[in-house]
Amino acid sequence: MPSDTARPWDVFLTDADRAVLSKGRFGRRMGFGRRAAVLVIDAQRYMVGAEGDDAAWPSSCGAIGRASLAAAAQVVRAAQQAGAPCIFTRFELDPEGRDIGVYGRKRDLLQSPHWCLAGTRGAELAEGMEPHARDLVFVKKKPSAFHGTPLLGYLIDRGIDTVIVTGGATSNCVQATVFDAASYNLRAIVPQEAVFDRIPISHAIALFDMDRQFADVLPMEEVLAWLGTLRDGTAPA
Repeated sequence: MPSDTARPWDVFLTDADRAVLSKGRFGRRMGFGRRAAVLVIDAQRYMVGAEGDDAAWPSSCGAIGRASLAAAAQVVRAAQQAGAPCIFTRFELDPEGRDIGVYGRKRDLLQSPHWCLAGTRGAELAEGMEPHARDLVFVKKKPSAFHGTPLLGYLIDRGIDTVIVTGGATSNCVQATVFDAASYNLRAIVPQEAVFDRIPISHAIALFDMDRQFADVLPMEEVLAWLGTLRDGTAPA
């Protein structure tokens, strides 16, 4: 596994773990393809709360989330300037819980305008998330952005072979989306600074699991540099 940049998961690995990774030759770089789309996963108000008022937002990731969304906004702007599509997902639930499914067996339906209930402020895209006219925004009901949505069809129609996945939470919807992207043989790139989670260990281990086998977890600078090479959304031959 590449060791040129310190990663959040490094502190959790033992020498025995590193030997397993080396023997199995895990963590190679897949690299970028020719055409990319940026997926912005659940960059909503309920995910990042409000500075000085996080206690009122039951699912807020706080300052960490707000900093990561600021980084994600840089990736979005770079993609928009390069002519690459950006696709924003919003997770929202019926206020009566009719569409919560099995998730309702693990967590209470929170009756709060600061959560992800349809029609509330919490379900809106967060400040700084600004889709262009050519971008797409749709609601999803499950962790993966692919499950029960038109995402795959949009990507096929646009000839996309690479998805740059940003947003939150790393261990939930980001990871689920990355795993499904790999299942569809898409290259998945995760800008490390542009994803976030509520719990540091969940964030670190999710990044590790993605980088080990299903995605390239990269410094955001590398992603921005590659986006800067695109012309009309396509990489040079």
